Amino acid sequence: MSAVLHVRALRGTPVAVPLARSLATSAQTIRDAPLLLVDLDTAEGITGRAYLFCYLPAVPAAVAHILDAASGVIAGARVAPLDIGKTLTRHFRLIGVRGIVAMALAGIDVACWDALAIAAGMPLAAFLGAAPKPMRAYNSNGLGLIEAEAAADEAEELLAGGFSAIKMRLGRHALDADLAAIRAVRRRVPDEIKIMADFNQALTLAEAKRRCHAIDGEGLYWIEEPIRHDDYAGCAELARELDTPIQIGENFAGPHAMATAIAARAADFMMPDLERIGGVTGWQQAAALAATAGIGMSSHLFPEASAHLLAASPSAHWLEYVDWAAPILAEPMQIVDGCGHIRDTPGTGVVWNDEAVARYQLP
Repeated sequence: MSAVLHVRALRGTPVAVPLARSLATSAQTIRDAPLLLVDLDTAEGITGRAYLFCYLPAVPAAVAHILDAASGVIAGARVAPLDIGKTLTRHFRLIGVRGIVAMALAGIDVACWDALAIAAGMPLAAFLGAAPKPMRAYNSNGLGLIEAEAAADEAEELLAGGFSAIKMRLGRHALDADLAAIRAVRRRVPDEIKIMADFNQALTLAEAKRRCHAIDGEGLYWIEEPIRHDDYAGCAELARELDTPIQIGENFAGPHAMATAIAARAADFMMPDLERIGGVTGWQQAAALAATAGIGMSSHLFPEASAHLLAASPSAHWLEYVDWAAPILAEPMQIVDGCGHIRDTPGTGVVWNDEAVARYQLP
């Protein structure tokens, strides 16, 4: 039986971690990962951990302020994720649980679950009732909006570690440039390698129809977020018209958004983001929705925790692997034969490399 834990304090540490490969998307080029490291200290001496990806350098400090406010609200409370979520939702009701507030609450939720699994002496997957197992992963590091042959070179490099799938970004200035990149990558990697493609919401619906029909026969495994993420009617139209599956979901703001997208038949596959879906608690609700609808569910970012959650998801599909947090982790995730491996250690396995955290910490 797991121990009863009580919140002592929350701590947030902002860092900016240089990426091993910069990532040029249709929105912007990312060279550093702005992260907020979340520590939930308990009166019993156990610390639960999580990290948040904050997209822009100014955001980690802003989320840390929300974390500080939340700490005062839940200090002394039992570590019970559902109850803590309700308490904090009520506290932040006037501003609303969205944006940086939602990010902070998701980080707290993940840290709560991590602490509980550590107290139980179980990997998070096992604590959630699943057998920890390797999760097949696609390499999502790099392959941004670069010239076609450079993309092909990088695609070959991304197969190291035995990956059987990689993801490239689309949304170049012209359709011909996207086509050239797709074809260069497809020629260079073995036929059995799956290639996912992500537009990062770059297109209008009209332009998406033009481009997606043009690339429909190019051997892509899925086309991700070609249009605005919450245009479910437009996404459904593309899903009906194309043979290549449509993937959405990293921008679902909680399970209710996912339920709406499923009702609209907006995509063939879905990929909630741990930070945006509501942490472990929100993920479990999303996994139930996906399983009920028979939809393959993949993850977005956060591979260390997401591997545990996919192991406990009935319709688990693909783990998105990025190494963005690896430099500040004591034991980064290991990729073996193209799979993310869950260690047989309690919790999510996320523990900070204190020396690296000090090196990359933001003022």
